[in-house]
Amino acid sequence: MRQILLFGILTSTYLMCIAKRMPALVRSFRYQSFFIFLITLAAGFSEKRIDYYFVALLILVLKVFIIPALLNLTARRINVDENLGLFVNAQLSLVAALVLSYCSWVFSRGLGFGQYHKLLAMTVAFAVIFIGAFLMISRMKALTQVVGLLVMENGVFILASSVSGGMPFFVEIAIFLDVFVSVIIMGLFVFRINKLFTHIDVTKLSRLKG
Repeated sequence: MRQILLFGILTSTYLMCIAKRMPALVRSFRYQSFFIFLITLAAGFSEKRIDYYFVALLILVLKVFIIPALLNLTARRINVDENLGLFVNAQLSLVAALVLSYCSWVFSRGLGFGQYHKLLAMTVAFAVIFIGAFLMISRMKALTQVVGLLVMENGVFILASSVSGGMPFFVEIAIFLDVFVSVIIMGLFVFRINKLFTHIDVTKLSRLKG
């Protein structure tokens, strides 16, 4: 079951790489977060941990519903073209994601994790982190940087859960609140940038030099 959910996380991450419009990107992030919710819920059920249920509920509320809704709302309010603007086209982005996944598997094996399920979880975690960083640097729209950062945070969550069996409860709550507040602040900055410069294309910011 866990392996199927990890495969779902990786598949939704690949869908982000081939997304050409903001709604598709946000929808794929929602899928990824939902699979993480299911993994956390299953872990709470198998280990009889009440705090896992609460964390799963936070993931469902914040990352599956509220944050995607905020991103879509910001995209509609700034009233710009939904096209993400790709430095790297969808096909090459998918190839890059597959290469990053293979590198993640090699790196995870090098860390010496003998158990297959832990090796698989580590591979997916590193792949999500690397692909999140790739999304940040290969897309032109500022909102994509916000999504890329959220994807990387999802990868860090999977990594921490895989290595230590879960972070301390209060640390998880603090991280969720920090991410939520960061999304609100970044959304306000994106809205302000669009209002001042009538676009959120990060490539055009180079004109402000000097």
